[in-house]
Amino acid sequence: MAFESSRAAAAVLDALRERGMTLAVAESLTGGALSAALVEIAGASDVLNGAVVAYATPIKSSVLGVDPLRLSTHGPVDPEVARQMAAGARAALAVEGRPADVGVATTGVAGPTPQGGQPVGTVHIGVSVSEHSISRAFQFGGDRSAIRAAAVLAALALVFEAVTGGEFDAGAPGRNDRE
Repeated sequence: MAFESSRAAAAVLDALRERGMTLAVAESLTGGALSAALVEIAGASDVLNGAVVAYATPIKSSVLGVDPLRLSTHGPVDPEVARQMAAGARAALAVEGRPADVGVATTGVAGPTPQGGQPVGTVHIGVSVSEHSISRAFQFGGDRSAIRAAAVLAALALVFEAVTGGEFDAGAPGRNDRE
């Protein structure tokens, strides 16, 4: 899967660069793996503004602007939380007062135990472009490492899709669209 995420990261960076767009990343369950996949590619600094690892639930609110009421009533593993994290990343990682053009966020349960009533493998990925935000839900199998790797690949594919309008075949099973 490392080759696939490297290929997907390169495709995302190329698509953003071709359109003169910038990217901001907010990660929870992936813990920096998504931004690491992006910075593995030479030239990522052309488009990647930065990343926030908002692992603790309160950071999602204080740094990324996620509605605290939403977090307290639905928990951090929620489609709307993913959307708000993505939009919040764009603002939090603005450069010279200009928000990033695209924000992407990951939240979910990598395991080994369920969290907040959500089963292991539940993942929500949010993408925000301009005033439009989407969230996509996934249910991945495997161990903690496999779930996190699948989430990285799915997030890259969703950014590619949002930016280009076309699908990047990331081989991410368990897709369930929610917009």
